[in-house]
Amino acid sequence: MVDLMGLDRDASIDDLRRRAKRRIPRFAFDLVDGGAENERNLRRNRDAFQEVELTPCYMVDVSRIDTQATLFGQTFAAPFGMAPIGMLNAFWPEADLTLAKLCKAQNIPYVASSAASTTLETLAEAADGNGWFQLYVSSDADVTEGLIARAEAAGYTTLMVTADVPAAGKRDRDIRNQLSVPFRFTPDVVMQCMANPYWALLNLRHGTPNVANYADLLKSATSYADVQKTLITPGFTWEDLKRLRARWKGKLLVKGILHPKDAATCADLGCDGIVVSNHGGRQVAFGPATIEALPAIADAVAGRTTLILDSGIRRGADILRAKARGADFALAGRAFAFGMGAGGQAGGERAFEILHLELIRALGQIGVPSFNDVGPSQLSTVP
Repeated sequence: MVDLMGLDRDASIDDLRRRAKRRIPRFAFDLVDGGAENERNLRRNRDAFQEVELTPCYMVDVSRIDTQATLFGQTFAAPFGMAPIGMLNAFWPEADLTLAKLCKAQNIPYVASSAASTTLETLAEAADGNGWFQLYVSSDADVTEGLIARAEAAGYTTLMVTADVPAAGKRDRDIRNQLSVPFRFTPDVVMQCMANPYWALLNLRHGTPNVANYADLLKSATSYADVQKTLITPGFTWEDLKRLRARWKGKLLVKGILHPKDAATCADLGCDGIVVSNHGGRQVAFGPATIEALPAIADAVAGRTTLILDSGIRRGADILRAKARGADFALAGRAFAFGMGAGGQAGGERAFEILHLELIRALGQIGVPSFNDVGPSQLSTVP
C-alpha cells in the first residue's frame, strides 16, 4: 500500500501524537491527551518507565523472535492490546470500530469501553472473539445489570470491572474547553473546527458522537462531568465485587488497582486478573505511576492471578519493562488513539506496527528470543 500521508516517517508513538495534534481541534484532542489536575501522574507514568533499565545479554541466538502470549486460554500475536477509552469517536470519527477490527486483524485483545461512542454489540461483532468488555459500575443497579446482560448476549467472555472511579476525575483541560457531550458548538468550538476542516467533515458525515451504551440515560447531560457521574458510584465496595464475581461466569478482571492490599483481596475473591492502572493519569494527580506500583502488587498476589499493566505505554521496550517487573500482559490506549488521529485506519495500523517492531527489536537487543522468558533477571543491577 502506498503511504500517501508519510506515516512511515513517523518513527514513534510521540511522532504520531504530534501529527494527530495538528489534525484535531484542541477540545477534542485534549479529551484523550489530557490528565487530572496538573497532569503530574500523566507525566509520571512516562517518566517512571525511563527509570527501569534492562541489561542486555549477548551471544544468544535471536534470529527468531516470539512475541506470542497466551491469556485466559487464548493465544495472541503480541503481549499487548487496546485499552478501553470512552468517547474515542470524539477524538477521531469511527475510531472505536476501526480499532476493534484492527485488533482482530492483528490478533490482539480489544477492550470495549462501556463509555464508547459505539454500542458494545457492534464492537463485539467487529472484534470477533478478541473483544473484552469494560464495565463502569453505575449507581443504578439496573443499569449495571443491563450492561452485563447485554455483554453476555453479545458474546463477551471477559469482563473488566473498573474500580478507580469512586469520584469523577478533575480534568482541567476539559473544564477550560467547556467540554460537553454531545458537543456544544460555541464560537470557540466552531473556530477550532474551521481550522481542522477534514476532521469537521468526517464528523458531519458520521454524526456527533455520544456515549452509545447510555444514550437514553444521558439525554439530559449538559457536560462531560454529567456523563462521568452516570458512569460511576462512590458506593462500590468489595461486597459488590463479590456479587459481580458470582454473577459473571466468564473471566473477570479488576482495573485500576494500585495498592498491594487491594490486589491481594482481588486474588482472594477469585478474580481472574488485575489491571494495574491509574486510568492513564486521568483520575488523580498525586498517586504512583503504574510501573512503580507493579512490583509490590506482583509480590502480593504471588502468581494467584494474572497481572496486566496499563497507563503510559509508548514504546515496545515499555512492555518488556512491565514483564520484567511482574506483569503478564500490557494494554495501550493513547498510543492507538494517536495513531487514529494521525492517519485514520492507516495510522492505527502504524501505531501497532511501531509498538510491535520495537518490541521485537528490544527482545533481540536484550538477548531473550521469547517474550515469555522475560523476567526479573533482565532488570539492571548496575548502581
